[in-house]
Amino acid sequence: MPTTNPAPGPTVGFDLDMTLVDTRPGIRSTYRALAEESGVHIDADLAVSRLGPPLTWELKNWFPEDRVPWAVDRYRALYPDHAIAPSPLLPGAVEALDAVRGAGGRSMVVTAKIGVNARMHLDFLGLAPDLLFGDLWAEAKGEALREQSATIYVGDHVGDVRGAHAAGALAVSVATGPCAADELREAGADVLLANGLKDFPDWLEEHLAATTGR
Repeated sequence: MPTTNPAPGPTVGFDLDMTLVDTRPGIRSTYRALAEESGVHIDADLAVSRLGPPLTWELKNWFPEDRVPWAVDRYRALYPDHAIAPSPLLPGAVEALDAVRGAGGRSMVVTAKIGVNARMHLDFLGLAPDLLFGDLWAEAKGEALREQSATIYVGDHVGDVRGAHAAGALAVSVATGPCAADELREAGADVLLANGLKDFPDWLEEHLAATTGR
């Protein structure tokens, strides 16, 4: 991937789960299918209340260590049939990406979800970011953001704040996921959008006017 930004506007990164897409219904369904197939109890409601970290972290709560790799593979195999259709866009997602495009910039999705499953969500919902990076969490997200010269990263988790700061980017947070507003502030969020992504277009316009004079 090139490390320069060919667009005249900013490169803005977005998390996927609980930032752009409410994946809780689909992930809940996938966990229930995995539990039924494996015979292992999984509290799907509890699992979807703490989305953000890698899948392996969650499955370690339910499966013995030596069974986790199998569980990861089966979950990912079950995912397309169970998780894509039930998972809607969060309010403001389309407008947020449109705002970046309207400012002459590029949007990129950087997510802990593997890329193939993330792409299915984006295609099903008609979202078209310029770039997609999957299987990255917290500070590792910063590597992709830095590589693409992103100056803003929008996410719902304290791990997203860390990822943004690892890239020297502005951490813009939305409290639409498992982390409350106070928790995001304490983690160092630079901006907290009170109404989620619905506030993003106006915030971006004001931010660019203040920082670039555009």
